[in-house]
Amino acid sequence: MSVKVLLEFQTQADQVDAAKEFLREVLPDTRAYDGFESLTMHQSDDDPTKFLFWEQWMSRQHYETYLAWRIETGTLKQFVDMLTDEPTIRVFNHVGV
Repeated sequence: MSVKVLLEFQTQADQVDAAKEFLREVLPDTRAYDGFESLTMHQSDDDPTKFLFWEQWMSRQHYETYLAWRIETGTLKQFVDMLTDEPTIRVFNHVGV
């Protein structure tokens, strides 16, 4: 069953545009990754340095394999260097209600 992944992060104030450009460059690889289903990115109205990804993956294992690949390739570190802190990642399952 598909899982939803909620990823929240805050960029350094001077890195907002750089982070968005970096993500435009790397997200095609995310969208092509095995198990990927969908992703939308949202920017806070109240604080333009805060962002949210709402992702859907075929399974938690698919997402964790993808995340390990991003760590292994150094892409995640490049991204985190633009942030104020580590991103928050939460995984949710549909409960059928």
